[in-house]
Amino acid sequence: MVVCLMFLSSMGAHEEKKEACGTVCLKYLLFTFNFLFWLAGGVVMAVGVWTLVEKSNYISLLPSKTYAASAYILVLAGAIVMVTGVLGCCATFKEQRKLLGVYFVLLLCIFLLEILAGVLAYIYYQQLNDELKQNLKATMINKYRQSDENEHITKAVDELQQEFKCCGSNNSTDWVESEWIRSADSKGRKVPDSCCKTELDLCGQRDHPSNIYKVEGGCISKLEKFILEHLKIIGAVGIGIACVQIIGMVFTCCLYRSLKVEPY
Repeated sequence: MVVCLMFLSSMGAHEEKKEACGTVCLKYLLFTFNFLFWLAGGVVMAVGVWTLVEKSNYISLLPSKTYAASAYILVLAGAIVMVTGVLGCCATFKEQRKLLGVYFVLLLCIFLLEILAGVLAYIYYQQLNDELKQNLKATMINKYRQSDENEHITKAVDELQQEFKCCGSNNSTDWVESEWIRSADSKGRKVPDSCCKTELDLCGQRDHPSNIYKVEGGCISKLEKFILEHLKIIGAVGIGIACVQIIGMVFTCCLYRSLKVEPY
């Protein structure tokens, strides 16, 4: 009888030791994940900020706010990820089930935010071409140099034409319909000076191909390509990080279950 009790006791101790070893492994796995997750949060936020800052003027040329919304969601998600990563490290080392529960809920919220950013990027990817065709020309000919309120649009158009070496929405003849070109304020310009290969004051008075950009497809094709590339990055980063978070949620659930219930 005594031998049986001793055997059972040793078996129990062995099981507890095995369980403790598993918990320690889970702790360090989750800590490593949290550190990588924290770094990933910085990457997500950086991509969002880069999208908003690097070409922020071009966003004003888009009637839909979906492109900007995707970037703002990434910035928000990235900031929450970095805070959550620190919380996750604290919860892991303190082995508190309540903290782990809060951490899991935050992971789930971030997961949904990043999936939303990816889905928005994909939806806008599908409708971008039609939106640009319908609105870019009207924006350029009706709002370019029309008032101080539209100064950001004027700046965006000038940057667009100079950076992408294009002139007009579809081609340089689009500027014939411009309210500014038709007015005396244009001083006889046929196109804005930003259409010129070498931008000088009043260089837009001469619209010969040797002087201005004559790009097939105009600025629409250039801007569309630029935004599509950014949307691919936004979508890939959002969905990619979200998929990695699933691993973190699995680790969190395993550690949560392995910890004993805290006494009240």
